[in-house]
Amino acid sequence: MSDKVLNQFTQAFQEEKKTPTRRLKVGIIGCGWIAESHVESYKQMDDVDIVAAADLIPGKAEAFMKRYGVEGVRFYPDHKALIDNEELDAVSVCTYNTQHAAPTIYALEHGVNVLLEKPFTVTLDEAVEVCRAEKKSGKLLSIGFQPRCDVNMQMIKKIVQSGALGKVYYIQTGGGRRRGIPNSTFIEKDTAGIGALGDIGCYSLDMVLNAIGYPRPLTATGYKSAFFGTNPEYQVPDRFHTAEENAARFSVDDFAAGFIRLEGDIILDFRIAWAMHLDTPGDTIILGTKAGLRIPSTGCWNGSVGGEMTIYHDLAGVCMEEKVPILKDDGKGLFYKKIRGFLDAVINGDPAPVPSSQILYNQAIIDGICKSAELGKEIEINIPEI
Repeated sequence: MSDKVLNQFTQAFQEEKKTPTRRLKVGIIGCGWIAESHVESYKQMDDVDIVAAADLIPGKAEAFMKRYGVEGVRFYPDHKALIDNEELDAVSVCTYNTQHAAPTIYALEHGVNVLLEKPFTVTLDEAVEVCRAEKKSGKLLSIGFQPRCDVNMQMIKKIVQSGALGKVYYIQTGGGRRRGIPNSTFIEKDTAGIGALGDIGCYSLDMVLNAIGYPRPLTATGYKSAFFGTNPEYQVPDRFHTAEENAARFSVDDFAAGFIRLEGDIILDFRIAWAMHLDTPGDTIILGTKAGLRIPSTGCWNGSVGGEMTIYHDLAGVCMEEKVPILKDDGKGLFYKKIRGFLDAVINGDPAPVPSSQILYNQAIIDGICKSAELGKEIEINIPEI
């Protein structure tokens, strides 16, 4: 092949791959714990500038950026002031749960792309409002589910989508911690809205729902409890509160379970915990008409799998087991990949890496479990049109 022809192919490839003509301007809304991973990831990217930050607590954003050595940042008392006074390509919304919807909607309405931390929202109604704002704006919204970037999580989806399991009809999933109750804004209803169910339960749901193509949830039977979070014996002190004070302000769930009927005649049996008298409530199991898949649980739900997965199937009338080895990641880190994927989608005009249209169903299940638990009976899950 002549150099002239080769150069033509090279030029065509380079033209297809879009690169930013300038550095991306990013803002951080909410400068608490989860924002740390966002800032650390943005700092590793040579095409990004963190230009603005907002937090409701006076001086918190300034102290946060100083701690991470980020200079040239302008600070604002709330999300509206930040968005009104900056020309931004994107924002990371890292507020506490009950404040996820408002800044996301405001940013989208003002033409700013959004990476929203999990859980999507607290209620289904809020999630619907966000989705409608996204649709109207034409901007990109991605939800912060970094486990999707894990190669072993991706393997689960590959196995299911390959058809190796046949028709999936039953899923058992969940997980949790023997002792792992967080503090801060995670444990109060006014700020968190939901507890373990939203904090780590949304990840566990996404692991299996993403694998099977996110079918629509139809009904939910839910249960919630808070036996451990409200007991000082199982609480720990933090910088601002004693164990007794943390127990007194605990007003969310530390355990939740649900029995969900999904479109396509699939049953989802789910449970999640921040604390329990058990090391794990069980492995994740996906049962299909051709084979079953066992995904080992982890001691502390961390967005990956707990060991080699096993596929159970028959071969010539003999029961067989096939191990799926753990895959090694490239070492860049899941948060970095999540944020890089979001920014690349912004640059290239690609779909959101974790689209709201999927996580809307995730939120509908969480909402359904909460409502069913409060009513003490099975309920229908009704998702409005976007």
